[in-house]
Amino acid sequence: MNVNRTKQIASIVEKRRPLAEKIAAAVANLEKLSQALRDLEAHRQQILTQVDDVNSWGRLQEIDLSSIQSNIVAELQALAQLKQRFARNTLNIGVVGRARQGKSRLLQSLTGLTAGEIPDGDRQHCTGVRSTIHHNPSMDVYGEVWFHSERSFLDEVIAPYYEQLRLGAKPITLTEFTKSPLPPLPRELPGYAEPGAMYEHLGRYHTHADKYRHLLRSPSPQRISRSEIREYVAQDTTDGQRVFFNYLAVREVKIVCTFPHADVGQIALVDMPGLGDTGVGDAERLVKTLGNDVDVVLFVRMPKSSGDYWADVDVRLYDTARAALVDLPLELWSFMVLNRTDANSKNGDNSNNCQDLADTLAEKHLKVVDCVIANCADSVATNQVLDQILDYLAAHITTLDQQYATSCQERLNRLQQTVNLELEKAHKALAQVTTGDSWFPLFVELFEQLWNELTSGLEALLRHLKAQRNEQNIDFKQQVAAAIAACRQDTGIPELEQIEKRRDRTGGYPNAYYQYLHEIRAHLSQHFLALDVGLQRSLIRVKSQVADVLIHQGRLGGITPATGVEFLQEVAQQLPESLPTLRLGFQILAEFEISYRGLIQHRIRKHLDGLTPDETTLQLSKSPTAKEIFSNLKTLHAEAVYGCETALEDLLSEPSLAAFAIVEEFVDRILRAEGAKSEWRIFLEEVRAQVWQTEFTALGDRTRLRREWLEAIAQATAANQSNAMQFLN
Repeated sequence: MNVNRTKQIASIVEKRRPLAEKIAAAVANLEKLSQALRDLEAHRQQILTQVDDVNSWGRLQEIDLSSIQSNIVAELQALAQLKQRFARNTLNIGVVGRARQGKSRLLQSLTGLTAGEIPDGDRQHCTGVRSTIHHNPSMDVYGEVWFHSERSFLDEVIAPYYEQLRLGAKPITLTEFTKSPLPPLPRELPGYAEPGAMYEHLGRYHTHADKYRHLLRSPSPQRISRSEIREYVAQDTTDGQRVFFNYLAVREVKIVCTFPHADVGQIALVDMPGLGDTGVGDAERLVKTLGNDVDVVLFVRMPKSSGDYWADVDVRLYDTARAALVDLPLELWSFMVLNRTDANSKNGDNSNNCQDLADTLAEKHLKVVDCVIANCADSVATNQVLDQILDYLAAHITTLDQQYATSCQERLNRLQQTVNLELEKAHKALAQVTTGDSWFPLFVELFEQLWNELTSGLEALLRHLKAQRNEQNIDFKQQVAAAIAACRQDTGIPELEQIEKRRDRTGGYPNAYYQYLHEIRAHLSQHFLALDVGLQRSLIRVKSQVADVLIHQGRLGGITPATGVEFLQEVAQQLPESLPTLRLGFQILAEFEISYRGLIQHRIRKHLDGLTPDETTLQLSKSPTAKEIFSNLKTLHAEAVYGCETALEDLLSEPSLAAFAIVEEFVDRILRAEGAKSEWRIFLEEVRAQVWQTEFTALGDRTRLRREWLEAIAQATAANQSNAMQFLN
């Protein structure tokens, strides 16, 4: 047993995983860049319809983002392949060949499986689906089946037939496909025999739909026993009877078994259906499998004993496989296995022709790591081949991975450079749109007028609030009066009869008394919750006064139809983060709240202590009565109401003080803070068409578009940072 090689393969598999995670991060960043470029392209299209500067229009036309998006799609596909390669738990060996070349016999020899699990035959094509065979020395043989869904079956299996054979609109539902007759082959279709054979393949799916359609609704994976495997991977029984149709619904099968070669380690063999049949999509599925799921490929070819040569179909098969990975030359990860047969086989002794084909590989440009001649039915010979391949993988796969990954990384780097060049063009495209316009002197004049009116209006409002800050707030005062009246009218004090019943229920007058104290205190305190109404009404009035100054004297009514508090909220949302002083000022005022719980509650709760059993000043006598309880409750309630009323009278000016304080803070932020006027100027320049509609509508739109354009460029630039898509150190 080659323990070192087994450990080496395990180490390679383990070291791949962190790179798979880095690739996943690069994919996420690339998708983010793609979205940013889509947003930028949408802005470009919008600006092209509105810009009236010929030079700017021409520069915008030169920006090519569609080609970049096509490249991003290609790179995402390449990275998906690379990530899948590094995320696998095994090194995978793919076995490829045309039908009747000994591919299945080779797999049987390598795995110890039989024709019951890896179909072979001497007549027609036998294997129907792709199988992945995993080595696991601790498990008995079993299989796992992944089925197509109805959607994937229609899109991936049936639709290609309709497209290639020009049969018209592809079926949308499985019922539409199975219950309607197949469209006839069009007469103008080029060729004759091959389209006809493809049509017969499609007819097999159509005719036998009732035998497999239930599997399209089955969960995946489905575990099956060794004896069931052939029913899902083959078209016929071991004696050649075509009675199996499950494979028509199968996407992939995984087989777990113990390989005879004990030291293979973490490897898997990928068995592709034999090519050369006329099933549509076979070549495409081969390319996808080799690109996504295979680390090294074995081409299997059985020369005829009567004489043979490298035919065009062999070259096409090689070229098909070569297209699977453009980043890694096929000659670095492929082997040719020439299946030698002896005189006792049905093929006869082909040893000379095996050597002839081996000698002429280079003439057909069929470049592989090595060409091996071996009897695929001989387990000793095939395991020697496997030894050679595993040794090659152990020695070279890390280098191949590095070459593959480096190629992808270099393309990503070039893509980022291309994006940077286009973003530089985009940044310069509108650079001179506003510099020569004649609106600026007018804007300066109008801005100064607005600034004077706005500052005068807000300062006058602030002086008015300051003069009233020590006065009683009328809204709050009215609400206090209403609350006190409610306290006196709705006392919650029980009648004598109720007190007697409570005494009987609780087992004594003291118990009833203490319960009533809690209840009356709770009842009394709830009346004061309504003070929030007065506080909020007062605050809304002040905020509305500020909004009126901004709308009328500040001429900001054009930027939003909202008024009052909603106006302040809308402006706060419209102000960008690049104007922090203004944004903070409007947020402070818009979000400011006065509440009973925050301002008043804690100041009057102490006047309710007399209604607390442990703190009350009126205790019952030694021989209490219902009348005594009634009298005490009435006295304590009246004292509590009086205390609260007295405390609230001292607080009637609090809302006015709070109103002045928040408006002064607002004015400090938006008028007096350093840089405030500059931020107003920047903001009003951008919304000038809304503030001064007659003068600036068209020019304002242009400035807004330019700002949005620059923001879109900034987002794309941020997404295109060099470290965002680096997965190699």
